[in-house]
Amino acid sequence: MPPLRRRKHRVGIALGSNLGDRDAALREALKRLLEIVEIEAVSSFYETEPVGYTDQPMFLNAVCVGTTDRSPYELLTACKAIEAAMGRQPGPRWGPRPIDLDVLFYDDLCLDDEALTLPHPRMAERAFVMTPLAEVAPAWRHPRLGRTAADLAAGLPAVGIRLWARAPMRVGRGFLYWGRETLVMGILNITPDSFSGDGLLKGPGWVEAALEQARRFKAAGAHLLDVGGESTRPGAEPVPAEEEMRRVLPVIRRLAEEGLGPISIDTYKAEVARAAVEAGADLINDVWAMRADPAMAETVAELGVPIVLMDNRSRRDAVVRDPRLGARYEGAVQGDIVAAVKAHLQERVQAARAAGIPPYRIILDPGLGFGKTVAQNLELIDRLGELRELGFPILVGPSRKSFIGYTLNLPPEERLEGTAAVVALCIARGADIIRVHDVQAMVRVARMADAIVRRGPPWTA
Repeated sequence: MPPLRRRKHRVGIALGSNLGDRDAALREALKRLLEIVEIEAVSSFYETEPVGYTDQPMFLNAVCVGTTDRSPYELLTACKAIEAAMGRQPGPRWGPRPIDLDVLFYDDLCLDDEALTLPHPRMAERAFVMTPLAEVAPAWRHPRLGRTAADLAAGLPAVGIRLWARAPMRVGRGFLYWGRETLVMGILNITPDSFSGDGLLKGPGWVEAALEQARRFKAAGAHLLDVGGESTRPGAEPVPAEEEMRRVLPVIRRLAEEGLGPISIDTYKAEVARAAVEAGADLINDVWAMRADPAMAETVAELGVPIVLMDNRSRRDAVVRDPRLGARYEGAVQGDIVAAVKAHLQERVQAARAAGIPPYRIILDPGLGFGKTVAQNLELIDRLGELRELGFPILVGPSRKSFIGYTLNLPPEERLEGTAAVVALCIARGADIIRVHDVQAMVRVARMADAIVRRGPPWTA
């Protein structure tokens, strides 16, 4: 007789540290918690004043929420084991510690005994708990008090609490941490007609060719891989979903088997997105921001994976062609391009939220090269920081784009230095992810730029 499936329970866990590298301690604890909790969301990290015994260093605090099949006592035991493994020793109740893990709630269970009290006692009185909890679970209702986390947090003075680092994003088997370094996304074009000449769909060994390129990208320092089966070059013909899946699914399966993730699927078709996630993809990169396929928003919400929403103003009847420099789209916006992009991305975020996609699974892309003039692309780069006001991570894809070629009068294969300049400036203006072809060179550019613009904590920018 097969074993009975254990029920999944929704839980919240608070994390705190005030000894050693506090930021690294929270990240290590989250990594270990993934072994016992299917973490859905993690709050921002907050620096807070100590409570009780105040003659000690400031704390970093965060809250994660997710599901587990462990009992409350098994969960508590596992948390204590993580604390011990990370070096916590017995000491004063309010004393300093390298890591502190507290079970805040377990479904709507109310429990009182010597080993465990649920919900956690006094949590509703502590802003350093309720502020991060309200960020990731605002609608959670305290089973004893009957009030939501958002309501409880709003009633507490946030004195002695400051934002340290923006909330990480759960992707695949781990997290993307924003602000500590620029993340590099390597492009795997499983196409025969990429504008940059790097299409991998050539000959019978194309799957192995893609894997070898992926291995090189990861060895060079790529954080993510973006797999696409349809060219987005100006004037390219659409590819049927069946053909797109024939191209990308074998590659995604092999990448997942080799642990070369996180893996992004570059598609605007819901059918392809679903099949890719089932094959091992961890996030969806939709160049039409869920406008091309009405089923995409619901599909993403159901799959529970992050999505990149890109501003795209491309029109197939508005392509400028040059035999040496290649094709580019004409601009589709009169007036302030940054304001237009910002408004459109905000509208797409609202559509995503309405479909049930939580904000902690959304990344925004201004869509460099997609329906903008050369001048508008340059302005978008210069004013990229204004898009940060929307409150989401920013991905940019400048690699070898036509606006670089038309600015420098260079064909795609000679745009490395131009791409490097754009990457560095995008990082200085606040980009979180750069999507590039030349991974090794751009990893070096990103590391140098990071050394200048990310010189130390707090990482809130």
